[in-house]
Amino acid sequence: EEIPPAVHDAVRRAQEAGAHVVLASGRSPDGMTGVADLLGLATEDSPVWVVASNGAVVFRYPPMQVVHEETFDARAAVAAVLTEHPQALVAVEERGRGYLVNRHFPMGELSGEMILSEVESMVAEPVSRVIIRDPDATVEEFVALAGRLGLHGTDYVVGWTAWLDLAPVGVSKASGLEVVCRELGVEAAVVDFQPGERRVGDGGIDHLDIGHGGKIPHPAQQAERHPGGAAPAAGDFARPVGAQAHIEQPRTAPQDVLEFV
Repeated sequence: EEIPPAVHDAVRRAQEAGAHVVLASGRSPDGMTGVADLLGLATEDSPVWVVASNGAVVFRYPPMQVVHEETFDARAAVAAVLTEHPQALVAVEERGRGYLVNRHFPMGELSGEMILSEVESMVAEPVSRVIIRDPDATVEEFVALAGRLGLHGTDYVVGWTAWLDLAPVGVSKASGLEVVCRELGVEAAVVDFQPGERRVGDGGIDHLDIGHGGKIPHPAQQAERHPGGAAPAAGDFARPVGAQAHIEQPRTAPQDVLEFV
């Protein structure tokens, strides 16, 4: 992976202004340490805060020190999904190595090693997140599936492909960022975003996590928060690592603003 100079410069300027820089991602903890290294945020004198696994794991790095982790019993939800998509790929994070998988995922979709395992053993104990992926299905099919099954006791996010993240109820990047706010002594009101704030993410769901505390607004509300009318399409808030980022100006004093990459 590569990070463009413009992104490096934006992060550096945010730090120099006294802002907190927090990495928030759906990636696993092991998948995020490399990003922190690439951004130059990884120093033992001043470890960076990282929200990983879509909010289920909050840690500081380096070295990796897990501050908060949410787990859940995923057995019933996984069984329900596999009943309708028996050929689906299943992955559970194996910290320090990569992922336990029932079959190999397409190249580049998971970080770290893929360790073949039986689904029953993968979810025998509480886990922080389960990824279910069906390369032969569509996003629309997975959205309909999640709504139809209900998946009681579990929260879920459907990605831009037929990719389903199962997580503990109430857990999201927003809930993980709330943990960081408490640890830093930053009040939630300070990071309430308005048009013209600074935000960096890799898609629409990240905008919602950052700007609305995890609550999805009505489309009209989304439009109100963006100069020029309609809310940006997914991915317009920023691009994944290695692509061009979209960064706007902060509304509040730099020392009071959490910066998200």
